[in-house]
Amino acid sequence: MASPAKTLEISTSPHILSGYSVDTIMFNVVLALLPTTVFAVYAFGLTAVLTLLTAVATCCGSEYLACRLAGRESSLGDWSAAITGLLYGLTLPPGIPLWMVVVGGVVAIGLGKALFGGLGYNAFNPALVGRAFIQAAFPVALTSWSPAFVADRFTSLAAATLTPPFTEPIYDAVTSATPLALWKFDHQPTAVGDLALGFSGGSIGETSSLLILVGGAYLVARNMMNWRIPAGLFLAVACFSGVLHWVDPQSYAAPVFMLFSGGLMLGAVFMATDMVASPMTGTGCLLYGGLIGVLVVVIRSWGGMPEGVMYAILLGNALSPHIDGMVRPTVYGAVAGERSR
Repeated sequence: MASPAKTLEISTSPHILSGYSVDTIMFNVVLALLPTTVFAVYAFGLTAVLTLLTAVATCCGSEYLACRLAGRESSLGDWSAAITGLLYGLTLPPGIPLWMVVVGGVVAIGLGKALFGGLGYNAFNPALVGRAFIQAAFPVALTSWSPAFVADRFTSLAAATLTPPFTEPIYDAVTSATPLALWKFDHQPTAVGDLALGFSGGSIGETSSLLILVGGAYLVARNMMNWRIPAGLFLAVACFSGVLHWVDPQSYAAPVFMLFSGGLMLGAVFMATDMVASPMTGTGCLLYGGLIGVLVVVIRSWGGMPEGVMYAILLGNALSPHIDGMVRPTVYGAVAGERSR
């Protein structure tokens, strides 16, 4: 007689699964970044290709080495290191020496991720940790911008790209200022259409804001990104910069310029939304995005540097657990405001 089939399985929660594994979500983030990446390569040519490939290869190699040193199975298959490398590369200026890209990639994985215990434990966005390190270590390289859409971009490299390690880079004679720098130091505006479509200078990923939004919309539609974070960030930037522009339009940029310039779109859609370093509650995500947006406007308006997205997101990452702690809902049956023991 055949044994009865097993009809009851006892296990811990969760009992309803979404069907999305970590590697599935990460792979879809890569897909969402592809339009922006392809346009960046079109805008900056071979220099962008080498920079992005170096960033991704360094982060993946560092991830593999970190897993081996920690005695863990390699986590390259979850795509998280590839995303870190791609995002990190997109934040860099075209023409930065490749050895500096390698240094930042090692720091991104080593200090930004592995030091905290790997995926799921990082307190800060790893790509921005690597970018912040080379911003402090090599400030000149991070503020030397090669122009986009030069005629020979697919047949030649920027002068500093292949600079030997620990030697002084020689930059191209022709450089370009970013729209934020032009406004901050010369009060020279840039057409919003050029900002939205990507026909302006800046980092490799500061290309088409519209393509970044398309990628973000794809992730929201797949329920793989919390829309409240970019929504809160955009709303805070628009409102705060709108008030400043209304008070003194000669000194403060218009909200549309603030939204579409610099790395705000890339940071808001793909970096501030880091699932590990951002809040978990809906209200917390709105507050977190709003805080980052306010900090961006403060740094851009009164800071010594024209851009502030990177520092604003890292500060938001640091405050993320505290934001969740302030707005977490009261457990059913508990007294509001009472601390659990």
